[in-house]
Amino acid sequence: MLLAQSQYPLLDLFWTMFVFFGFVLWFWLMFVIFGDIFRRDDLGGWGKAAWTVVIIILPIVGSLVYLIAQGRKMGERREADVAAARKAYERDVRRIAAPNGTAGGPTEQIAEAKHLLDQGAITPDEYESLKARALGRSLGEPAR
Repeated sequence: MLLAQSQYPLLDLFWTMFVFFGFVLWFWLMFVIFGDIFRRDDLGGWGKAAWTVVIIILPIVGSLVYLIAQGRKMGERREADVAAARKAYERDVRRIAAPNGTAGGPTEQIAEAKHLLDQGAITPDEYESLKARALGRSLGEPAR
């Protein structure tokens, strides 16, 4: 045990851990920056390529310049993405869990499809397709 202490002191262990977590932080930052660059709609292909080259060739300076220039907008874009995902999730949950009498619920959609079938506006295959879609399953899937 004494040999291990003399060859690798405690401060060196702390320094190694600091450097290791610094690399983890650095790679995380690169994923965030590249994710933001390639997700942007306001930047064309040449702009994305230019930012990528700058960050790869001058990683510290390029990433700091990008964070300074786009930091606030990165946050706004992330908030917009999260809000859009939440809105889509809530819309899907409301559609799936709609009570029977609610407009657009599965029961109403099936009733409308049955009405169209009775009028002859759709074929029985189309009716089955609409019914399966209203119930949220594919055509070949059995009922639960």
